[in-house]
Amino acid sequence: MNWTYLLTSIEGRISRQPFWIAMLPLFALEMVAHYAIGERWSAIVSLILAYPEFALIAKRGHDRNAPTWIAGVFVGGLVLLGVLILLDAIGPLEDPHTWSYVIIAPQSVLFLILLVDFGFRRGTVGDNRYGPDPLGTTA
Repeated sequence: MNWTYLLTSIEGRISRQPFWIAMLPLFALEMVAHYAIGERWSAIVSLILAYPEFALIAKRGHDRNAPTWIAGVFVGGLVLLGVLILLDAIGPLEDPHTWSYVIIAPQSVLFLILLVDFGFRRGTVGDNRYGPDPLGTTA
């Protein structure tokens, strides 16, 4: 598995296995940072990991024949949330300001949709506009 390609490139397609193999450690790192070093420092960790997560989600979306902008909207929402946490504009996530739900609620819905669609559904069989099938099957 080419980790540089997985975490830096938005070109091509990846199947579910490399997606989960790369995404789970990133998610675990964010959770450890949140509980070990606090919300503000974990926001910095999340911002650092935003591009590798974007690259993974974009390539997985390509396998589902979804455009890159969908991953961009999701990760953009996460970046916005991280920046607002750093600026202390939304309060702690345990007791957020009321208006922060304008970001958190849609972000949570989009997370669930992408989790099911990109995380558990099989990619497009055969070639699509983003490249060949990563599983090597044809239509």
